[in-house]
Amino acid sequence: PPLLLLLLLLLLPLGPAAPCSPQPNATHFICTEPTLSTFPSGLPTTTLAISVEFTALAALLPTALAGLPQLQELHLSSNRLATLPEGLLHPVPTLRVLDLTDNLLADLPAGIFTGNGHLQHLVLQGNQLQALQPAWFQHLPQLHWLNLAANALVEVPPAVFHPLHSLRSLDLSRNRLASLAPGALAGLRALRRLDLEGNRLGTLPPATFEPVPALRFLFLQGNELRALPAGIFVPLRHLRVLDLAHNRLQALELPLRSPGPALDLDISGNPWVCECPLLALLRRAAPRLTTARDTLCASPTRYRGQEVAAVSQAGDTGC
Repeated sequence: PPLLLLLLLLLLPLGPAAPCSPQPNATHFICTEPTLSTFPSGLPTTTLAISVEFTALAALLPTALAGLPQLQELHLSSNRLATLPEGLLHPVPTLRVLDLTDNLLADLPAGIFTGNGHLQHLVLQGNQLQALQPAWFQHLPQLHWLNLAANALVEVPPAVFHPLHSLRSLDLSRNRLASLAPGALAGLRALRRLDLEGNRLGTLPPATFEPVPALRFLFLQGNELRALPAGIFVPLRHLRVLDLAHNRLQALELPLRSPGPALDLDISGNPWVCECPLLALLRRAAPRLTTARDTLCASPTRYRGQEVAAVSQAGDTGC
């Protein structure tokens, strides 16, 4: 009947609906539409958190966040962003969390974080950053968490993190660091966790860890360390986890033994020389070897292939 046909025509959409349309008065906006290529506009001023992830978004206008004065979280991971406008974050001074994981960023504007003094979590993992600019970190006194993993960083400039007095966790894993400059960790008095896994570190300056006496977790596995300077870990009196696995170490350095739980220590995958310096150190420091079965002696010949822990605990080593 004509009336039924008219009703059906009225119910048909006038055109394709825009993906991820904002809702009035909403506080959280989430969009994971793979075809989205333009940052959504018209978000309500009540918005506290935005998540635009796994989309085709390749660019942002400088005004993308205008009119969102209460925004606290911005999640933009797994998009195609290669650059950011310098003034992008200026309209959102209360921002606490910024996640830019897995984009195509090779650099950031020098003043990108000016006016974002409340930022606490900054994740830049999985981009193409080749150099760290001191200007990025000048105005982030409340930053607790900084993730720079899986970029293309070849150096950490001295004192680049110096303004980050509140930083608790720093992740520099899976970059291209062949060395650390003296003073690379200067200013990080509150740092608890440092991850340098999967770089190309061949050695470390003797005073590397003097600026970070509060460190509890240190990950150095998967580098090319051949030797450790004497006493390098002595400043780390609160260390609870130390991972030195899969380097090229033959001799070991450890922090001084302190009251409390034993140090969790992974030294597997290194060619250990099982002679008195190593064996006596392990007995004296009494760490908990987390992968003892894969922690083997490479020399001398009489101990080759044996577990370091077993040789250390034996009473016939003459040490």
